[in-house]
Amino acid sequence: MTLQKSKKSAIEPPIVRLRCREDGPLVVELPQAIDGTPSVSVQVTDHHRVAFTLPTHKSVLALCRCGKSANRPFCDGSHKTCEFRAGETAR
Repeated sequence: MTLQKSKKSAIEPPIVRLRCREDGPLVVELPQAIDGTPSVSVQVTDHHRVAFTLPTHKSVLALCRCGKSANRPFCDGSHKTCEFRAGETAR
């Protein structure tokens, strides 16, 4: 993953990228510092208002959208067996 530099400033904050996979998880790409250490902290709150701090030792995480994961909030591939179909797509 590359960090994009702004024309306005020499110092740009890290960019967290979110990719919505069709009928699958929400993929979170976390930026890493040059030495490989995490450069951001990310917290997700589910619909029950339970907060999860995402592990930052990985550069890519997949978050469940089907609601069937045994490892919530993370995707465990359950969307493939429960025939999950997303009602909306990101635009």
